[in-house]
Amino acid sequence: MTHATAELTRQDRCDRCGAQAFARATLPGAGGVLLFCGHHFRAHEAALVGAGAQIHDERHRLEQEVRTPER
Repeated sequence: MTHATAELTRQDRCDRCGAQAFARATLPGAGGVLLFCGHHFRAHEAALVGAGAQIHDERHRLEQEVRTPER
């Protein structure tokens, strides 16, 4: 299991669709962890925050990953 504050890597995959994960939600209580791609995190973010999940959000990296090198 990945530590709640550890940076996500390319090997971390969305639990919903298998794409690269850019967000981690650690649920209160038992401490279950869910990983999400940007799309699925956006769809479930409000419910996760409302449930008191601890969120580690790296969606800012999406912009960095799609930028093309300057010529």
